[in-house]
Amino acid sequence: MARIATRRSPLARAQAALVADLVQAATPGLGVEFVLVETAGDLDRSRPIETLGERGVFSRGVQAALLDGRADIAVHSYKDLPTETLAGLRIAAIPVRADPRDALVSRSGQALADLSEGASVGTGSARRSAQVLAARPDLRVQPLRGNVGTRVGRVRAGQLDAAVLAVAGLERAGLAGDIAELLEPPEFLPAPAQGALAVEVRTDKPDVENLVKRIDDADSRAAVTAERAFLRDLRGGCNVAAGALATVDGAGLTLTVGLFGDGEAPPLTLHGRLSDADALGRQAAARVLAAREQATQ
Repeated sequence: MARIATRRSPLARAQAALVADLVQAATPGLGVEFVLVETAGDLDRSRPIETLGERGVFSRGVQAALLDGRADIAVHSYKDLPTETLAGLRIAAIPVRADPRDALVSRSGQALADLSEGASVGTGSARRSAQVLAARPDLRVQPLRGNVGTRVGRVRAGQLDAAVLAVAGLERAGLAGDIAELLEPPEFLPAPAQGALAVEVRTDKPDVENLVKRIDDADSRAAVTAERAFLRDLRGGCNVAAGALATVDGAGLTLTVGLFGDGEAPPLTLHGRLSDADALGRQAAARVLAAREQATQ
């Protein structure tokens, strides 16, 4: 029996179910049960994520279930995990990544360029806010928190003209039909590791780790490694207004990154080998930080 810890939100539970299916397919006959956890981010839905202070507001509670023995496996939206590794835990698998892009959900079905002047667009992300306003400075960006269904519901109810959400979240929540427009890179860069799931285990449980490793996808791991190395070396944590997207082509890796809002740096694209994913991300961060410093001089 494998006990899988996850947040209580419908999306988190759907993601945990995806991982459970993969693990059971890789290990026939394995039973699973879910350990549902409320995190600090779930308990405070009124304030913007950036103002909550503590890193890992959507992950620490789930990780605690691993560390105290309530669960054997934890499933996270990888983009919600702090870049600092928590002692005693390890990411044993990154399954095949879903679509990493952002999408616009609009009440009228209009694309971003077609929204009326002054239309309201909801998002809880500084990165998304900055990219929306770069494309359409006439729009009004409004704070938006809550689970995926709640955010889409506010658009459907006319409380907002549109909202920006992750394609992967909409698809996993069964709400892909609400997508009005896919926001394409490099003009709209997603959060580092967006669309990827992180399956975490305790380092002192090698039997569990070996079981989970069977669902790891090498290409997804390389892409996410580069993106998160970029974020880590920015030293801003998972709430910094940074975007990154790595794509794999054979043994090669292409990484496009950007920093938005205050201290904005233009998009930058680098190429490297899959085996150099971490170094490529660190190189990207160094170049972005150097460009930002030069711009402020």
